[in-house]
Amino acid sequence: MVSQSMTTQIPSVKLVLLGEASVGKSSIVARYATDTFSDGKEPTIGAAFLAKVCTTPEKSIKFEIWDTAGQERFHSLAPMYYRNALAAMVVFDVTKYSTFERAQNWVSELQRQANPQLLITLVGNKTDIIKERQVTNEEAKDYATQMSLLYIETSAKLGTNVSQVFTEIAEHVVLDNPRHSKVNVKFDKNHAKKPSCACT
Repeated sequence: MVSQSMTTQIPSVKLVLLGEASVGKSSIVARYATDTFSDGKEPTIGAAFLAKVCTTPEKSIKFEIWDTAGQERFHSLAPMYYRNALAAMVVFDVTKYSTFERAQNWVSELQRQANPQLLITLVGNKTDIIKERQVTNEEAKDYATQMSLLYIETSAKLGTNVSQVFTEIAEHVVLDNPRHSKVNVKFDKNHAKKPSCACT
């Protein structure tokens, strides 16, 4: 548990979640924040906000998480949420190829219009639905490498790698050097098994 006095000394990082409707953005946030999952989650309207402190062996940061709506009619609001963000999580559903294509559009938009030092993490969610998978790990990882993105696969339903997503962002986000606009990393599958993030 991080005390209130300690929290005031922790740097804040604005983190925005983007992606098509029903890819699991809100479920990822709920799993991370409260370790819960609901199959019948209502669609987000506009955006939802949550603040949470994450502590890694190297640093502690307070995530200011903006979970945006995925419906097309809310797209015009997105720049209001990713403006001045230091990190973005672009989520797609590995069982629906169209959401992967849409995620690529989000990445292009962020790289054109968002904060130049923005750290973008591509997240392939719903890995628990193995038989219906349409986007392979290799294809998504190759795209992420090409675009200098972090890439992690998750299952919000099972909780797989959800905390790890936020840990990776906390470890790689640039807090004080605007010259570093991209991070070129490779995700180690074995690293996901190591508990390295304590969040309160």
